[in-house]
Amino acid sequence: MNMTTNNPDQPSGDPAALSLPDLRSERDAQRKHEDAVSFVRRLAQGRLDLVTAVRRHKADGTGEVSVAEIVRSGVGPAPSTGSARPPRDTEVSADHPLLTEFDALCDQLGFDNMADLDEAGLQALESGLKAFESQQSEIRRQLFDRIDALTAELVRRYRDGDASVDTLLQN
Repeated sequence: MNMTTNNPDQPSGDPAALSLPDLRSERDAQRKHEDAVSFVRRLAQGRLDLVTAVRRHKADGTGEVSVAEIVRSGVGPAPSTGSARPPRDTEVSADHPLLTEFDALCDQLGFDNMADLDEAGLQALESGLKAFESQQSEIRRQLFDRIDALTAELVRRYRDGDASVDTLLQN
């Protein structure tokens, strides 16, 4: 399983050492990367919910498993309350490398044919999805740490007069 989901735009070190345009640029890049990470993380969580429902249905022994019927029935955990951060419009292209990686992982683990998987196959699918989701959660936490540091530096500069609100109007 190849999980090379590191940020392609590596952080530039101490935010205080960055120029104002570089500070804004890096924060924007980190936010875009976090959007993609959050998107595939939510996909992984949804697919984990489906695997759990299929496993439960198979364990009940109530007949043939229909993933479409499970989806229609709304089986799964209650929706989470989400992040405390305010929502932003996001766009993650269908050919984004992280989405491509996630699709390849799902193909490798047999997600599209999970109703035909035995218990060992379902367990492997679940384990692979959990590992991917866990890795994305850690990357997301690191991205938030960096975004928060960049934002704090921007706020400090405006508060201390090192940057002018007028520069915002020029962009």
